[in-house]
Amino acid sequence: MPIKVLSPELAARIAAGEVVERPASVVKELVENSLDAGASQVTVEIRGGGVDHIRVSDDGQGIPAEEVELAFQHHATSKLSTQEQLESVATLGFRGEALASIAAVSRLIMTTRTPQAGSGHRIEFQWGIRVGGGAQGCPAGTTVEVRDLFGNLPARRKFLKSNATESARVHELVTRYALAYPHTRFQLTVDGRNVLTSPGNGRPREALLAVYGPEAANGMLEVQGEEAETGYRVAGFAGAPSLHRANRSYMTFFVNRRWIQSRMLSFALEEAYHGLLPDKRYPMAAINLEIPYGDLDVNCHPAKREVRFRQEGKVFSTLQKAVRAALVADSPVPAMRMPGGAAPAMSPATGTASFFSPGSLSRGQTEAYSAPADAAFPQQRPPSLKVVGQVKLTYIVAETPDGMYLVDQHAAHERVLFDQLRRRAEDRSPESQPLLEPVVVELSPGQAQVLQDQAQNLEAYGFALEPFGESTRLLRAVPGILAARDPGQALVDVLDMVAFEGLVRQQEDVLAASIACHSAIRAGRPMTQAEMEALLEQLDATDNPHTCPHGRPTMLHFSATHMEREFGRR
Repeated sequence: MPIKVLSPELAARIAAGEVVERPASVVKELVENSLDAGASQVTVEIRGGGVDHIRVSDDGQGIPAEEVELAFQHHATSKLSTQEQLESVATLGFRGEALASIAAVSRLIMTTRTPQAGSGHRIEFQWGIRVGGGAQGCPAGTTVEVRDLFGNLPARRKFLKSNATESARVHELVTRYALAYPHTRFQLTVDGRNVLTSPGNGRPREALLAVYGPEAANGMLEVQGEEAETGYRVAGFAGAPSLHRANRSYMTFFVNRRWIQSRMLSFALEEAYHGLLPDKRYPMAAINLEIPYGDLDVNCHPAKREVRFRQEGKVFSTLQKAVRAALVADSPVPAMRMPGGAAPAMSPATGTASFFSPGSLSRGQTEAYSAPADAAFPQQRPPSLKVVGQVKLTYIVAETPDGMYLVDQHAAHERVLFDQLRRRAEDRSPESQPLLEPVVVELSPGQAQVLQDQAQNLEAYGFALEPFGESTRLLRAVPGILAARDPGQALVDVLDMVAFEGLVRQQEDVLAASIACHSAIRAGRPMTQAEMEALLEQLDATDNPHTCPHGRPTMLHFSATHMEREFGRR
């Protein structure tokens, strides 16, 4: 077949296919235009899943009459004009394709007025062709009505889901932006029924309340964090460990208040909850990452659902650390599981926290576990533990006035050693034990790669190594806590653990956790009374005595109330 230039109509329909996948795509582009226009109120109405009718109106800046027709030209935008602006996009829209693409596959009417204009302007398109327009009275702002979506593309329309499914996608999108912009009032009407109204008063927890309901909103913890080196900031809410769901759909991420989907961010959030959630359960969260625009590529996905990060590892660790810190600050000691397999009870958060700072940037049933009203679960560090004994040469039994504790001696010692290693590394004073004779260590290619990647961290924790051939090293010193072990085997074991876990967790933390795990007291080792008491004192002095570095609990609590109930005393 000969090469030829496509007709403008066919080219427009192909371009529209990249921008307009379904009704929710139309709503997304129009809502983002409203937010870019500074709207304080956005109203979305849909009928027939958005296929029959979509109406998005706002009270934003509007479009001057002389620019209305130009706004429907391909690659026409007021949001950027230079290459430099493209490399640091600060608006939600920027390509100038949305209105032209939507008009190409629908019957569209726009009315708009700037606050300064005495009257507004109306323009009408049918399948990409202008069929009318002129002056018209209307309030300040912009209203776009889209009817008969994909009416000229029946093949595209037949691939849409049911009206209920398409409506659910629109609902999901509007709720996400209601969370990201708590200062903007959102209203969503589906087939004449109001399904969402956010307060728009700038109070993020009230936006959460409107989206997820009171129980979930009250169970969310404030998240705040910043990476000093990069200036990356994290703000938002994450659910307490008791507030979990059966899928990832309640994990919401924004980058500079742009809603995105990111497997990496999902992984970072799940890693922050490592060891705190039941198997195959996922956290709730609404998190905004504030990242310098120059460190982002927002032009990497046709529908703008994804972004690229210049320093992906830093983004991962900033999010993970901020969420983990919030969880640790609120983390109680897990209680013993109740009859019937209920999850350990955790304390809900009830404070009123800030969300996305103004100057910066729900469906489903509630499944949170609720503890009995008379259950005595400690919310902070337990009081000083009195050692009673040891069970199965693995668990330390201790008591306090509020009940009994079982402490996993290996997990507890891991936490103690991990904190000591990190503290010494931060102080640049590693406890290094020189070897009387250097040990020759043979490394596999994978171990050699980990060693190369982690050379500085290994040195910071007390290892001293020298090259000794292509796949061997001379080991001259090890961290003091490994001095009693086989030094060569200890190094190999640590490298293997880092290779296994380092794919999903922050490398330096994995290295410290691996050294601590290899050095900690093993299950099955008898401990004296003095050793057990010393370990519990050291554990109490750590930053997070309730979990080991891998997220497993160090102790379980058996409340006096529950024991009395089980023995028939209550």
